[in-house]
Amino acid sequence: MEKETKYMNPYLAGVLLGLLLIATVYITGRGLGASGAIKSVAVTGVEIVAPTHTENTKFYKEYSAEHPGKSPMMNWLVFEITGVIIGAFISGLISNRLDLKFEKGPRSTTKMRVAGAIIGGILWGIGSQLGRGCTSGAALSGMAVMSTGGIITMFAIFGGAYFFAYFFRKFWI
Repeated sequence: MEKETKYMNPYLAGVLLGLLLIATVYITGRGLGASGAIKSVAVTGVEIVAPTHTENTKFYKEYSAEHPGKSPMMNWLVFEITGVIIGAFISGLISNRLDLKFEKGPRSTTKMRVAGAIIGGILWGIGSQLGRGCTSGAALSGMAVMSTGGIITMFAIFGGAYFFAYFFRKFWI
């Protein structure tokens, strides 16, 4: 018989996430999010590969003007995401859930799973830039301050997830 995987109580996890969000707003003046870190990494990459392009492009000039004399990698969001990755690794290690395998449904192949992850990641990146932030920032931080946009975003996220789950569930069941 397979040993049951134990996870943190979801209500406790929700309370802890809420407290973290309050602390983040108090300390930094803004909420949580991930797309800002990805943008910092992308801007740094473009600066390294094509420095003249960054000097002549409006977007990069504006981004550099927000952080004069500093590397985009010194943004606190980069440290946040680095901490999330390290924390997830440590959590998996401590709880004996660290395993390098692809989880997929019986009707899905590893290639389908990898392709879906890549396509989903690209769509997330495009959507986060079109929406001026990722779901964490828009939904969690927006709802924390009772923003109408944050509440609508949260309903759209869950509504969209339930809608698409209906069509993609056959790969997992």
